[in-house]
Amino acid sequence: MKDTRVTFSRRHPYATKSNKIKVVKTPGGRLVAHYRSKKRAGPKCGDCKCSLIGIKHLSSYSYKNTHKRERTVSRAYGGSRCAKCVRDRIVRAFLIEEQKIVKQMMLEKSKKKPAA
Repeated sequence: MKDTRVTFSRRHPYATKSNKIKVVKTPGGRLVAHYRSKKRAGPKCGDCKCSLIGIKHLSSYSYKNTHKRERTVSRAYGGSRCAKCVRDRIVRAFLIEEQKIVKQMMLEKSKKKPAA
């Protein structure tokens, strides 16, 4: 029976989260270890903590080497808030402005009545 065991090639002997390998057979028939990189969580929305769509899930260090278009989304609050939260912010701001206008109108109307 052929030996199918593979050893770690780096100087880290324990099977931890940071030391995962995949066994790969080379064209020469040898079994070698390919090291897997960790899965990244990716950026999250600052308000609702959901994952941001359209942004690569990379380590914080590797964002340095990517293009700006891969780190953000072309929208207000692009790389920091999700579309739903941005929409909520816009609607909230609009409703607050409308409320101010209505308040102003009511104030003017109440000032007019005693004069009449």
